[in-house]
Parts: sequence; structure tokens; C-alpha cells
Amino acid sequence: MSERPFYVTTPIYYVNDLPHLGHAYTTIACDVLARYKRMRGHDVFFLTGVDEHGQKIERKAVAEGHSPKEYVDRITAAFQDLWRELDISNDGFIRTTDAEHVRVVQQVFQKMYDAGDVYMGSYEGWYCTPCEAFFPEGQLKEGKCPDCGRPVEWLKEESYFFKLSKYGEPLLRHIEANPGFIQPASRRHEMVNFIKSGLEDLCVSRTTFTWGIPVPFAAGHVVYVWLDALVNYLTATGYADDPEQFARFWPADVHVMGKEIVRFHSVIWPAVLMSLGLPLPKCVFGHGWWTVEGEKMSKSKGNVIKPKEYADEFGVDALRYFVLREVPFGQDGDFSRMSFIYRVNADLANDLGNLLSRTTAMINKFADGVIPAPGEWAQMDRAIPELAGEAIEKAAAAFDRLDFQEGLAQVFRLVGAANKYVDEAAPWALARTDEGRRRLGTVLYNLAESLRIASVALSPVLTRKAEEICMQLGLEGKPLDAGWDATRWGGTVPGTQVRRGEPVFPRFDTKAEGKSAEASADKPADRQADKPADEHAAKPADGPLPSEPDFIGIEDFARVDLRVATILEAQRVSGSDKLVKIQVDLGQERRQIVAGIARHYSPEELVGKQVVVVANLKPAKLRGEISDGMLLAASTTGDPTELSVLTLDRSISPGSKVK
Repeated sequence: MSERPFYVTTPIYYVNDLPHLGHAYTTIACDVLARYKRMRGHDVFFLTGVDEHGQKIERKAVAEGHSPKEYVDRITAAFQDLWRELDISNDGFIRTTDAEHVRVVQQVFQKMYDAGDVYMGSYEGWYCTPCEAFFPEGQLKEGKCPDCGRPVEWLKEESYFFKLSKYGEPLLRHIEANPGFIQPASRRHEMVNFIKSGLEDLCVSRTTFTWGIPVPFAAGHVVYVWLDALVNYLTATGYADDPEQFARFWPADVHVMGKEIVRFHSVIWPAVLMSLGLPLPKCVFGHGWWTVEGEKMSKSKGNVIKPKEYADEFGVDALRYFVLREVPFGQDGDFSRMSFIYRVNADLANDLGNLLSRTTAMINKFADGVIPAPGEWAQMDRAIPELAGEAIEKAAAAFDRLDFQEGLAQVFRLVGAANKYVDEAAPWALARTDEGRRRLGTVLYNLAESLRIASVALSPVLTRKAEEICMQLGLEGKPLDAGWDATRWGGTVPGTQVRRGEPVFPRFDTKAEGKSAEASADKPADRQADKPADEHAAKPADGPLPSEPDFIGIEDFARVDLRVATILEAQRVSGSDKLVKIQVDLGQERRQIVAGIARHYSPEELVGKQVVVVANLKPAKLRGEISDGMLLAASTTGDPTELSVLTLDRSISPGSKVK
């Protein structure tokens, strides 16, 4: 087999409850990565699965009046059903109750024991049943679990221990020699500090319950659930019975998971592999958490996001796109219904869907429904293929480093440029003159080709709608099957008959979501487009000052996320004499902000400035451009013509918080 192997995993999900947004987020991200790597010619093995053992499962099953096996069968089926609905393309699905896995875990435990890394002892300490983890007293937070915040219980039992302390220094050396081993950098720093604080030997067997894998040489002992779970990555690749496959795919290229379990994967798991004499995974990536309208998801609060409900209401592709586009992968994000609808409407319906509708309509009207061959070229025509090549190259680089937000932003940079190109090239005007018609074919071809390339690049995310776009363009085959090389310019064959269809992304009505949503998330461009940035703030009323100022508390100020940003690019917004579109570096991400400062600054004088921006302002659309943040500026009282952007007097790292 000539293809380069690539092994990506989700964690195996603990089946103590039904799947939620966090599970879907991790799995969608891994699926997109797997699909993208297949398009790049890799032989991909994408693994997911479920963790079905442990005391928590045993207790929950008893509480519901079922056997543990009956209970896990039901919850596992819910995970499998959801992955099918979300178009997850996993190559393997593992259950820790599988007979093969039981056999591998027992082999691993025996090898660690034979190597002298497992010994009999007695454990006395604090145990968190929901996390299935032991914690020294010094790691507790106000006497509770440092991970989940729930109460812990004191346990004392005879147990086998793994010599985790033996591997502290080897782990630090490995992390130092391989800076990409733990990502993002913030997680790496956390783990380095954790290891340097001192590793204690790990209890790896239990005797107080029976729902687990028996220790092969000690009756009454079951293997610690986390050791059992982590070994799944070996089981699935043929560790016990398929040495050829194991040699091909191990070590894993990337383990992807939520940040709360990075410690298990970047400390315990590598130490176990060192004990077995096996190479370590190339990368452990811990992404952030989702809150819901600023609050942690909780069953008691009733705010748990159910992915199936959103997929059923808005479409699978909309959900897949939103979770990867809304926040940088690795950072925490906030989920709200209105931000979801706004993103889908702005990006998928308005930008991508509308471009497809306009393009096919114009090809039908001006070229008898057939994609024409290019004719004469103007300078603006040549800019489109150049931008497409640059954007796709940057998108690929972003996907390679798991920066899904930036990758999608680059593809939509092409979509945005194509929409602007329609307005500037004005095909309807070109069709009126002989001279214009000589160039009309070039414009229509460029639009169709831009859509084709975008659909191919988006196909790992938009598993259904990318194919619909290609069908409406009259293109044969699935964009995923075409491979990433199909993103090169020139793949559209002139003479192809387009097929107009229904809008691929229908626009969702924000009015039904409430007046506040209509005001903040979906304001028409003509209401906001020419307002300067400082008009977002309330203007002081005329007349005497109130006797008691309207003070805010420190908690109110803390809600405003002020960050240092470096301006990378700036250009005027077409059709407005007040708006400037700027690209800013925020440290771990790049954003676009539209500001009403064009009468005060030229684009050239803005580039390179370090400014202060509001990083958590709800995105808005101004003159067809997304503004994802707000630039801070001041104007002379009573004279708005005197305006100054707030800048720093010395260099500060982009992304630094302003306090």
C-alpha cells in the first residue's frame, strides 16, 4: 500500500449518559480531519468508541434496575446512532467490553507487571466516582474533585500500583524534545507544571466493585478504568493479533479530546507506553469547552445542547460548520441559538448559497445554461484565480495544524471575493455590449470555478451540501472523491450544463427567535453600514448630569474581553466612505473587523499598529462584510470629526488581555 498512514482518534466516551454537544464537537473535528487527510492521499484510520467499565457505570445501572451490560448496550447504541446521523466516517468503533479488548488489556497489565512497573500495595486516599480518578489531598479544590467539582470519598483498599513516578523525567525530556507533542501550547505548559510538581505512583486496580476487566493474576481485582480505556488505542490497531497493521498505524498521529482529560493522555498514557517499550503518539490535542450563553452545560440547569435536535432542525452540515467555524479549535467557546442562526444565515445562506444561486441564474440567462469558456481577461478577472490559489494553500496549512476556524475562514475568503467580484464585474452590464460580451464568459467561468473549488475544499465539513453545490454546477462525482488536488484552478470544463435547484442553505427567520435576536444578530446592512465604530456606544444625553452616576461593578467590566491586536491588513469597504476592513492578529487567531474610521485613517497608516479590540462582541455584518470584534477609538466631545484609534505606546504580544 503506497498511501501514507494517518491514525486519528477521539477519546472513547464514557457511557454514563447520552451524548451531548461536547461529544459531537470532538467527533466532528476528528471526522473533518480524517476526511481532509483522505483527500490528501493518506491511508486514514479514524477510531472512536465508548468506555463501558467502572464503578460509576455499575452504580448507575443498579439505580435504573438493569445489569451493567444492559445499561451500556442502550447508551452505546445512542452514540452509534448519533454518529451515523452526523455523517461520521470512522473506520473503527471500539467498546471496552469487546472480548478482544479485554484480552489486550490483560496482556498489557501482565507486561507492565513483568517489567517491574506494577507492584502490590495499599491505597488510602480521595476518589471521585464520576471522574473515576484518585486525587492527593493537595490537589483537591475546597475538598472537592479538582476536575468536576463534585464531592470525593475516602477509600482504603488493597491495590496494584503503577510506578508512574519513575517516568516523570523521561516525560519531561520527551515534551522538551517534541514541542508539538501536547497542543495547544497552553495545555503543554499545564502538563509540564503538573509533572514538575511531582508524580505519584498510580493505583491501577480496584477491589470494591466487579464491573471491569479482571487482573489476570489476582482474583478479586479489576483493572483501573482509565488504564483499561487508554489501551483501546492499541487494541483497535491490532496490537495483539495483527502486527502488520499495528506497525503501519502506531504510533497515533493525533489523539483529540476535551482539555479535561489531557492529563490522562499526556502523562499516564505515555508512561504506560514507555513501560511497554512502545513509541509515543505524535500529538495529544486538547480542545476547549462549550458554555451555553455564558453558563456551563448542566442537566440541572436544563441547558444541555442535544446535537441531534440541531441537526434535525437546521441540517447536519449547519451543525458541523458552526462548531468548527465559531471558535478557534483549542479555545473555549459559547453556544447560543442566535449565534448559531446568525452564523448559518451569514456564511452559508447569504454568502455561499446566494453566490451559487446568482451564478447559476446568470449562466442560465446569459449563456443558455452552459458554463462558458473564458474570453478576454481584465485585471480583476486575473485576481480571482490568484486569490483562490493563495486561500486554498492557507486553508490546507490550517487544516493540517487543526486550525479549523482559520481553514474555513480562508475558503470563505474566496467565497467573499467571488461575491464582491459579481458586484464589481457586473455581468448584467457586460451582456449589453459587444465589448462586454467578449469578457462575460471569463466572469461567468471564474464564478463557477470559484464555487467548484470552494465546494471541494468545504466537502470534509459540508458532507452533504458540497455535493449539492457540485450537482447544481453540473459536475459529476462527489467532491470528496475528487481529492484535494481538485482545488487547483481550471477543473471546470466549459460547456458543462448547470442545473438550477432549490437554495442549498435556506435562510432561517430570526424574527421568530425574538426581538433581541433580530436587533443584535441580524440587523440589515443599511442600518449599520455607515455608522462609525464609536456609535456602538451609547451617547450621553443633553442636559445636567444625573445626581447619582450609573456605576458598573467589576464583574460587569470583566465581561468585556479587551485584547491587544496587531493590524495586519487594511482596505476600504466597497461602496462606503466611512468603513475600513482590517485583518488583525489576536495571538492564536486572525480576525476581520470592520470599523467606521475611513475618514480619519488611510488603510496604509493602520497596518502595523497595535490596538485594543473588544474580542467577545457578537459578530455583525456591515455592507456584506463580517465584523468579528470592535476597535476602540475616542473622539473629541461634541466634535466627532476628531477621532483617534487607541494604540499602545510599547510592543505587547497580540492576544494579551487588557485589564
